[in-house]
Amino acid sequence: MERTYECKYVDNKKIKKGIRIKRHKVIKNFIIYAILISGAFVVIYPFFFMVINSLKTGPEIMHHPNALPREISLKGYIGVFKLLDVPRLFLNTIFISGSVTILNTIFSSMVAYGIVKTQIPGRKVLFKIILGSMMIPGILLLIPTYMMMYNWNWINTYRVLIIPAAISAYNIFLMMQFMKQIDNAYLEAARIDGASEWQIFWKIVLPMSKPALATIMILTFMGSWNDFFGPLLYLRDESLMTLQLGLYRFSSSIPGKHIEQLWAATTMISIPVVIVFFFLQKNFIKAFTGIGLK
Repeated sequence: MERTYECKYVDNKKIKKGIRIKRHKVIKNFIIYAILISGAFVVIYPFFFMVINSLKTGPEIMHHPNALPREISLKGYIGVFKLLDVPRLFLNTIFISGSVTILNTIFSSMVAYGIVKTQIPGRKVLFKIILGSMMIPGILLLIPTYMMMYNWNWINTYRVLIIPAAISAYNIFLMMQFMKQIDNAYLEAARIDGASEWQIFWKIVLPMSKPALATIMILTFMGSWNDFFGPLLYLRDESLMTLQLGLYRFSSSIPGKHIEQLWAATTMISIPVVIVFFFLQKNFIKAFTGIGLK
């Protein structure tokens, strides 16, 4: 009888302990999910707010900005096409953003390869200069850069926005961190087989760096697509203007004027960046995860 009593006592203790562990796990999961849902809400709500307001009339946006639209209105989108040359603005923005993205990806990768995977003299000094340039606030370089562009007669041209943005210290640093993970044995084997540095870079290193390349492409494209200050400073001709400058034309000192078009244009401008991100998001996450593990 005593044995039976002890056995039951032990089982009850185990059961109570199991219940406590389960309860602790449920509370822990509840807190984690609550934080994640709150974070997702904070991130998603501005985009949701923008989209629902783009489908309202002007008075409804002014009086009920947080409510769902009572009736779907496309007046804002129609107004955007009437007031702006939207195809031209889209083409200009795509050309500038695409050129900057392609050139920046190639040049940043080449510099990173030269520093990390070759024995070029002075590469360590070059790395320190690049790293040091990241510490200088961009606003300090604004006047010297403008004067330089003016003296070269580059003002009011596409190249004033493309060439200076064709290389980035941050992207070089990102590529360097990723390329460090590539085993040098592949490169040495290729060198023994007689491959040139360009062939090694193009046929071995770049294909193995796809996640980092995708990350650079997304970040660069987003930065160039959303750039407002650069086009505002350098562009004068209306035929060269970008979407961000087109959006600026809806600003007014009169409250409510062009408010429908403003929200509709903002939504239209945001959609291409969202599409690019969803196409490349797997590589984007993979690149940052890999760099973090390193």
